[in-house]
Amino acid sequence: MAFGITKEQLSEWKHNVNKGEISFLTHYWYDERFPGCKTVTKVGCINVEQLMEWGKQYELHPNWIDKRGHFPHFDLLGEKQYQVLQAENKLEQLERLNLKKSSGGYNLYVSKSRENHGGFTFES
Repeated sequence: MAFGITKEQLSEWKHNVNKGEISFLTHYWYDERFPGCKTVTKVGCINVEQLMEWGKQYELHPNWIDKRGHFPHFDLLGEKQYQVLQAENKLEQLERLNLKKSSGGYNLYVSKSRENHGGFTFES
């Protein structure tokens, strides 16, 4: 379940994704499977090749792109979410949601395939 964003923010993200831009949308998120994760950042682009190329700099595997629906995107959570937002100078999203660097823990990425490990790949 997503919350903490406006319809305008969601519409702007979708518009930018459809224009072929790498676009960021960070919002509060709850999923009981991930009790330590309170937010998610969706990094999308309609041009999947461009999104894959962008993801390489952050060691994001192309199979982690969620291609369901009309808005291909990476879902970033935890430490990787913080690192990418900071590196991309998206501090307003960090400040708006009061995100803080997590200590230790793990990075979690949603994979393309929902078959293995319930559809999730864990890195320690």
